[in-house]
Amino acid sequence: MNIDANLYQAPEGAAIDLAQWATQGKPLCKSKKGYDKALQDQIEQLSAQQRLLYASDRHALLLIFQAMDTAGKDGAIRHVMSGVNPQGCQVFSFQHPSAQELQHDFLWRTTRHLPERGRIGIFNRSYYEEVLIVRVHSSILRSQGAGELATGESVWTSRFRSIVELERHLHANGTRVVKVYLHLSKDEQRKRLLARIDEPEKNWKFSLADVTERKFWDAYMQAYGQALGATSTADSPWFIVPADDKFDARLIVSQIVLDALQNLKMHYPKVSLARMRELKTIRKQLAP
Repeated sequence: MNIDANLYQAPEGAAIDLAQWATQGKPLCKSKKGYDKALQDQIEQLSAQQRLLYASDRHALLLIFQAMDTAGKDGAIRHVMSGVNPQGCQVFSFQHPSAQELQHDFLWRTTRHLPERGRIGIFNRSYYEEVLIVRVHSSILRSQGAGELATGESVWTSRFRSIVELERHLHANGTRVVKVYLHLSKDEQRKRLLARIDEPEKNWKFSLADVTERKFWDAYMQAYGQALGATSTADSPWFIVPADDKFDARLIVSQIVLDALQNLKMHYPKVSLARMRELKTIRKQLAP
């Protein structure tokens, strides 16, 4: 299957109106069987690229997932990365900051968990929460000890600049940053919340907080649009993935990750001539 991930890449430095971006497109597969096969093909390629990433030990890959509640971040991570060696991949989920984390700058708690060379790091939510939920709920900013910064638009411009500079630094030092926003419609979210109530096996997922946050939908869409527009760069782009169809979203996300790894143009390390001679000597000793 040929998926052009560039179709979902947010432009650099442009204002983004998420109402102009589709939450669902034409189905990528005609059947569940076709979907399973396409995803499995991508997973096998991802697995091979992840082994290369680990063996070459020159780059790291940081995947950032952001979305409204029920958009499918957990499912996308679980399915897309199912073929990756757990030793070479780490997933971090960031919820409300702790008292210790609030004593530091807003990037501190996430930068502690950046991936090492040779590994894939996944942030399920990230430092972008600091320009999303914190922007929608200004009381959180005041609780962070921001003082006079808690008022006015300059705080967001400053944070956008800090994020872009951090990601530029990471890219210059071998960490590729790929950011995925799963773009869910408000109506589809309503259906998924109802499913969490009506289907017993999904009851554990339901949170009243998700319903409360729905009341701020428009504010979130505006905050997301401004954040994506201000921080999507050529080196660390945002991808706006239609998420109303979970199957399609996973295929697109898988292609985005695969493209990012393939673009690193990695190869297995070549041993020195001395080491090659040593290996040949050892092989003769082991030969029957």
